[in-house]
Amino acid sequence: MSSFLGEADYQHGTTEKIGVLLANLGTPTAPTAKALRRYLRQFLSDPRVIEAPRVQWQIILNTVILPFRSPRSAEAYSRVWSEKGSPLMVNCRAQQSAITAAMSDLPIAVELGMSYGEPSIANALRSLKKQNCRRLLVLPLYPQYANSTTGSVFTDASRELTTWRAIPHFRFVSAYCDDARYITALADSITTHWQQHGKPDKLLFSFHGTPQSMLEAGDPYHCLCHKTARLTAEKLALQEDEWLITFQSRFGRAEWLQPYTDETMKQLPTQGVRHVQAVSPAFSSDCLETLEEIAMENRDYFIEAGGEKFSYIPALNDSPAHIKFLSDLIHDNIRDWLSHIQQENNPTTRDLQKENAMKLKKN
Repeated sequence: MSSFLGEADYQHGTTEKIGVLLANLGTPTAPTAKALRRYLRQFLSDPRVIEAPRVQWQIILNTVILPFRSPRSAEAYSRVWSEKGSPLMVNCRAQQSAITAAMSDLPIAVELGMSYGEPSIANALRSLKKQNCRRLLVLPLYPQYANSTTGSVFTDASRELTTWRAIPHFRFVSAYCDDARYITALADSITTHWQQHGKPDKLLFSFHGTPQSMLEAGDPYHCLCHKTARLTAEKLALQEDEWLITFQSRFGRAEWLQPYTDETMKQLPTQGVRHVQAVSPAFSSDCLETLEEIAMENRDYFIEAGGEKFSYIPALNDSPAHIKFLSDLIHDNIRDWLSHIQQENNPTTRDLQKENAMKLKKN
């Protein structure tokens, strides 16, 4: 028997809501080797993340990568872990709460789902279903589309929805990096940082890297990263020699998108650059890759190579400008749904629905 046959997905004559799923990568439950091993196994087993033959990759993953990478990753996480937990989870929960508050006057329920770990995308969608959300907007918190991030969210959401009897209206935001409101929020955050720390010799846009093979296979991520940096630099009126793009977080022996952030940090002082500021626009929330890899590890590379001043420009997180943009983006995508629900939820319509539901039960 199909799994959805026992599910009461639709309740006749009930008030409808719009469900908004905010999605991000995920995080381990603790900064320990055991927790990292569990998290990394799920993450690195995703075929959208690792595009390699499954059997061969699983052998490498379980015998080489997990035994050695888990303890190292746990040590890195321990440097940024707080009493509240993982910085990514703390920031994403703050975004969820702020968006919920900003849109509290609308018939909307907002849930957070992670591609790896908890709360899972599947459980977040089920929570929205229990709240009678018959229209779903999925918003991956990745400004630039990539197969390994946004694509993975779509796969997880689709897999869950195939088990539902009543398939909801469904919309998916695949990218928003060229939205003028996003670029303005990003540029304004950089300007604010300059007001406190001065303008650097070089502004570094460090994006999370992906294997070069993904670009060659047609993934648009690389182009979208360049577009983000170019639009932001234009908004800031930067000259060509005042900014550059790099890619971080590579692992393994394969070639990844270049130039690499760590190698660039080591080279900049030899080119006369003394003051660098780095921003990571691929991340909507600060996390291990920004707080430890950029703000600590790559800062050290720059200073040890002869640089004098380095600072990291925080992600937009739950800043008022970011929450305003995300709320507006959500509203743009559900505007017509809101009109429909307002009509459906008026007293006359609800009374007719209840009357029809009563007739259905009697029959």
